[in-house]
Amino acid sequence: MRPPFALVMAWRESRGSRRRLALYLGSVSLGVAALVAINSFRANVTASVHAQARTLLGADLELRSRVPFPDSIESVLDSLHRSGAPLARVTSFASMVLASRTGRTRLVDVRAVAGGFPFYGTIATDPPGGWAAFRSRHAVLVDPAVLVYLDAAPGDTLQIGDARFAIAGVVTDAPGDVALWSAIGPRVYLPAQYLRETNLLRFGSLAQYRAYFELPEDVVQRFLNRHNKLFQRYLISSETVSEQEEDLTRALGRLARYLGLVGLIALLLGGLGVGSAVNVFVTDKLDSAALLRCLGARQRTVLAVYLLQAVGLGLLGAGAGVVLGVLAQAALPAVLGGFLPLDVAVSLQWPIMLAGLGIGAGTAALFALLPLLRLKEVSPLRALRRDFDAGIGPVARSWRAAVYGAMLLGLVLLSRWQAPRPLVGYAFAAAVVVTTAALWLTAKALIWATRRWFPRRASYVVRQGIANLFRPQNQTVAVVLAIGFGVFLIATLYVVQRSLVDQFSLDARPDRPNLVFFDIQVDERDSVGRVLTAHGVRPVEVTPIVPARMARVNGRSIDSLPDDSLHRRSPWALRREYRNTYRDTMVSSERLAAGSWWSGPRREGELPRISVEQDLASEAGLRLGDRVTWNVQGVAVETRVANLREVNWARFQPNFFVVFEPGVLERAPQTFVVLARSEDPTARAELQRDVTLAYSNVSSLDLSLVQRTLDGVVAKVTLAIRFMALFSIASGLVILIGALTASRLQRVREAVLLKTLGASAAQVRRIFLTEYCAWGSLAALTGVLLASAAGWAIMTRLFELHFRLPALSLLAVWVAVCVLVAAVGLTHSRAVVRGTPLALWRALSE
Repeated sequence: MRPPFALVMAWRESRGSRRRLALYLGSVSLGVAALVAINSFRANVTASVHAQARTLLGADLELRSRVPFPDSIESVLDSLHRSGAPLARVTSFASMVLASRTGRTRLVDVRAVAGGFPFYGTIATDPPGGWAAFRSRHAVLVDPAVLVYLDAAPGDTLQIGDARFAIAGVVTDAPGDVALWSAIGPRVYLPAQYLRETNLLRFGSLAQYRAYFELPEDVVQRFLNRHNKLFQRYLISSETVSEQEEDLTRALGRLARYLGLVGLIALLLGGLGVGSAVNVFVTDKLDSAALLRCLGARQRTVLAVYLLQAVGLGLLGAGAGVVLGVLAQAALPAVLGGFLPLDVAVSLQWPIMLAGLGIGAGTAALFALLPLLRLKEVSPLRALRRDFDAGIGPVARSWRAAVYGAMLLGLVLLSRWQAPRPLVGYAFAAAVVVTTAALWLTAKALIWATRRWFPRRASYVVRQGIANLFRPQNQTVAVVLAIGFGVFLIATLYVVQRSLVDQFSLDARPDRPNLVFFDIQVDERDSVGRVLTAHGVRPVEVTPIVPARMARVNGRSIDSLPDDSLHRRSPWALRREYRNTYRDTMVSSERLAAGSWWSGPRREGELPRISVEQDLASEAGLRLGDRVTWNVQGVAVETRVANLREVNWARFQPNFFVVFEPGVLERAPQTFVVLARSEDPTARAELQRDVTLAYSNVSSLDLSLVQRTLDGVVAKVTLAIRFMALFSIASGLVILIGALTASRLQRVREAVLLKTLGASAAQVRRIFLTEYCAWGSLAALTGVLLASAAGWAIMTRLFELHFRLPALSLLAVWVAVCVLVAAVGLTHSRAVVRGTPLALWRALSE
């Protein structure tokens, strides 16, 4: 059986243009690779979470509390334990530790373990078997980072509070371990029976108390349903295996989908490259199409011949992208390793691979169809008269409208499929349309402006280079779109990263604190101050902290407020324990949002005034003038909401949800936070050591160390995004090279004419350089401007943080892209520039 005529002609016609179109389809391959890699990674993560859910939690049920479990809760736990359910407990809190041999100190996460935790999975140690052995010894196990920070080794003595422990070994792997957590708060594990010896859990200490059970799944749910109201009353939170599996799958899936949107941009850039290549290809094939019409071929047959070529090459490009994506997905667990609490098993995801193949081929076909519609309107008369142009008929215009509609629909569906939420997908599709329109208008404006205000008085090479921007079959639109999109994406990521880092940056003024001491008891305040003075350090700020809970709002008890039909209140906001302070002024991280700040003593008979953070007020249903009664260590204190504040929580200074006016809490049980400043890193370390030796319950933090840690965290977050952004940048460069390849025939003709008329190789090179610089500068400038607007929108609307434009860095990006485009263009045109007129004429005839 003979194959169809259209298929045979498509194969024959493709022989002379495969190399040209294959380069553009390389950008489709990159886009498909990005989508396959990300979506396969997401599927692998989901499967791994499902397989390791019990190991990640270490139990079937976890109960958590910020205060020791009250007697009513303890009776419930003991009853369940007596019924045969294994029980384990972990108490965790932040504390300073001191290495006795080296004298170094570090704030760590202390975890006191009792029972057989974990019930699932194992905690690997060095030496092996240390987790079971250290429980009966006066010893601790530590994260590897603790040894690095303290310059310690196994066998050394570690002081925790008033107790001393031998370092028995290192924990090399634990259930749910995340590398970034260890970098921020390295862990120290000690047997719970020795926790009392440390004398660290005093009044005002922050700690978390956890209870773990090994239970059948149906028993877990019945147990929670039976005691749900009791747990809510005492703010006991719970987590089950299924809940953790769902939370992890949702969180990691959301991250993967955001990265997938970046990969989708690479695919769209690839489609743009296909459209540009096919447009040049169609221009060269108009005569062939006219000849086919003369031989009796129908319009749809001519269109089918060349559309089959585009679809076939699209399948090849998408297939290569699938292979590349499978290879790339193996690298993603390493790139995102700092954020993953589990080992991701890499496996082939055939449905995703087939979907990537179909999406890539469909994208190539859609973007190719638009220029191919020109062939549908080719008249047989063109075979006799090459300058014959029938124009675009109403049928072609309706087809174009249909193709544009299909492209827009495809963009919306792909964005909706890839985005974590429908609204995000629609917003992404809208942003792509707006960015594309802005870049397209920029390119069209460049073409129009160079025609309108042609620099006739400029040198010859400049005039010739500028004229190339609007010559027939120019690639200005394709290059500006491709390079502009790539610059827009990378610059947006950079702008957001810089703004986020600035939010967490320490104030560089010479009087700003870089040390913080907390959990200072009332009787230790003056003594700690003397230790600081002995080291030549003056406290910059001393802040009191008074724990309290809401008891009543406007005369109604907290227990009745969640059912209030007038306000939708959050139980978390009403029932949690607050750590409040009192002062007469606002600090630099606060801004008054409503009401007025107190200035002077209150009038006789007036309730004490408080200031509430505006988001908390919304959660708790509080308004200006509301009366709030506080339980301050058993004493009822009635207050009135005088104002609402907007707080910048990213600033490194004591920030509070609730601030009391002076004269109310001074006699209440309280602790203090002291902020100080020391220029010398060695002096800071010695001061922290001496305070820890004198007052084991006092913890301290070097804010410069926190700054470095946060910088590292933000850098690792952006590394994952940049990994995917590289696909878009690579697509842009492929399209740039493809644009140069597609217009090579025109460049060869131009070089022949110029050299025949006496132009030197240097003049031809400068002509091309002028064109490349115009491309790069305008595309990069448009991308940078769009990135600035996108960065502002993301920071102020999404993160609700302050936006700072890194103007000098964006200027450097603009210059770098211009240089890159010029370098790639000159490198690709080197053979054309160096060739002799005769050699170039021969190239034209081939």
